Formats: sequence, C-alpha cells, structure tokens
Amino acid sequence: MKLTSAGRTHVGMKRAHNEDSLRLFREENLFIVADGMGGHASGEVASQMSVETLAEFFRATAEDDEITWPYKMDKGQRYEENRVVTGIKLSNRRIHEAAARDAKLKGMGTTIVVTFFVDGVCYIGHVGDSRVYRFRDGQLAQLTEDHSLLNDYIKMRQLTPEEIEAFPHKNVIVRALGMKDSVQVDIMHEPAREGDVYLLCSDGLSGMISDEQMAHILRDGGDLDAQCEALIDGANEAGGTDNITVILVRIDD
Repeated sequence: MKLTSAGRTHVGMKRAHNEDSLRLFREENLFIVADGMGGHASGEVASQMSVETLAEFFRATAEDDEITWPYKMDKGQRYEENRVVTGIKLSNRRIHEAAARDAKLKGMGTTIVVTFFVDGVCYIGHVGDSRVYRFRDGQLAQLTEDHSLLNDYIKMRQLTPEEIEAFPHKNVIVRALGMKDSVQVDIMHEPAREGDVYLLCSDGLSGMISDEQMAHILRDGGDLDAQCEALIDGANEAGGTDNITVILVRIDD
C-alpha cells in the first residue's frame, strides 16, 4: 500500500502561540492531528504528549508483538482497531497523570484524530472535534463525528442552519484527552481506494472554511504540500481565529 502524505500547521491570525501538534509517522502509515487546550503552554504540552505517546506505542508494538499492552484488547474489534484505541487511551492516561502532578498543567487536554493504513484498509480513531474527511471521485465526505456541545444539540433538536450559525458555544467539546482518567475512543475502518485523499484537520480549518471550499481546493489538484498550504491560507483569509493544522494522505497504489 503506497501512500503520499504532507502536513502543515500554522498559528493562525489571532493566537499568540500554536497549541496544535501533528505527526506523520510514515514508517507505520500512521498520521495524527491533536488540538491542545488549557491556556498558556499547557495545551501545547497535552497535544505534543498525545502524538508522541501514540507514536511511541506504535513503534514499540511494531518492534515486539509480544509486548504487554497497558489495556486489554476488545475481542469485538480487529487487532488494528485495538492498537489505535489502546494508543489513544495510553495518551489520555499520561496527560491526565501529568496534569495531576503539576499544578501549572492542571486542566490541560487535547483532541486527537488518527488514521492508520494497513492492507488496503483505513482505520480511524478520534476523540474531540478534530476531523477526518475522505476526498473520493471529486466529493468530500466527513467521516468523524464531532464530540461537541453543538453536535449534541444538532442531534437532539435538529437545529436549522441559522440556529447553528448563531449557536453561542460552538467551541465547547464534550470529550477530550486528559479530562478524566479514562476516555471513550470512537473507532471505525473502511476500505481505502487508489486515488482517495484523506484529510485530517483541527477545527481551526473546519471551523473557518466550509466543506465545499475544502473540496474546491482539493479538486484544483497540485501536490499535497501545495494543497495543505492552500487550505491553511483559506482559513487565515477567513479570519484565522484559531491554530490551523492539516494532514493530507493520498492512496497511490
């Protein structure tokens, strides 16, 4: 399974520092975006800790398949799904423990979204409101569901587009790493086709430009680095009120 990938992060136009983190772990076909929160430097600490912990877990389990995992496997899930979920849960535990030890880090947390490609299948794990999209045959589809207060209201009350636009708590998330000592991880998988492009992003992108604007940029073609830059430029041109992080992964073979 041959992949081509690119990733970029940008502080945006309004923030003083960047609390997002990303990791392109190409040796394992693992790609991660995390959007930290907590103010000062603690959001950056949480997001960086999450991507490093997950990458470290994948490296360790690749080198030694007999290694003891920190959580039991769910027998109802595939091995690859368990691997993603366990790595994310381990990240959550380390963030939560670090915040408990250090008063300066109290309240820190992060979203996380992960794609892992193996044997023609894309495995997707996530917590929070960072997203994964799939661009296929010229159409963009959101694959993850936001763990946000807005999304909960949409499901309960079927808000109109006008009500969604006026919703006062758009940035409130209801699930993130570090909030509790345990976390529920959403996991899914789907066949990946040649030509598919998977887009991972923080809400600094999805909250600033529409899905159709993203699709338009991807339809324009060009290499993945240029498309990442164009997506970030679009978010900044729309106001750039948050940090912006983007990873693009294309299935080449």
